[in-house]
Order: sequence, then C-alpha cells, then structure tokens
Amino acid sequence: MITVTESAAQKAITLINSGENPADAELGLRMQVIGGGCSGFQYNLEFGPAKNTDKVFDFHGLKVFIDPRSTLYLAGSMLDYNDGLMDSGFKITNPNAKNTCGCGESFSV
Repeated sequence: MITVTESAAQKAITLINSGENPADAELGLRMQVIGGGCSGFQYNLEFGPAKNTDKVFDFHGLKVFIDPRSTLYLAGSMLDYNDGLMDSGFKITNPNAKNTCGCGESFSV
C-alpha cells in the first residue's frame, strides 16, 4: 500500500483539471516504476485513465493507478508535493530503495 499526502493529491487534481478534459472523472495519476536511470529503476508519474490490470486507489479525491509490477517496488512508499523556493515538485519516499543516485531520480532495490 502507498500513501499520498493531501498536498500531493491537491496539486495533482489541480493539474488534471487544467488539462484538455478537466471534467473527465476517469483521469487519475499513474505511478509507475520503470527500468532506467543510473541506479537501475526510475519513477514515472503521468496523468491518464486506468488500465485493466491497474490497482486503483483513492487519496483525498485523487485516483491513483499502479500496475501490478510497480506495486512490488512502491509498497510502503509515500508521494508528497513540496512548493518551496529551493525544492519544488512531487517527491516519492520509498522504503524499498537501497540506493539512490545523486539527483534522486533513480534507485535500486
């Protein structure tokens, strides 16, 4: 199971509502782990509809879609959003990550 903070959910909802189909109730946030990056795996966040095999979660009114393979790597993770002067954006805190790269964009397990 993952968690999504209220600030991350609200920012994602704002971004979804500013897109091409703001009233589309089927849109949500896809969280995915894909191969790549300097440490072996990297996170992919994108907006869109659920796929047939996705697990669907609801956090503070935000639908979150995760494919079965990614659920293994994201178990226990938290998605947050920070809007500060020095650090702004979505951040995933993953207890399964053993190593991360210097920029924090990729990880290994």
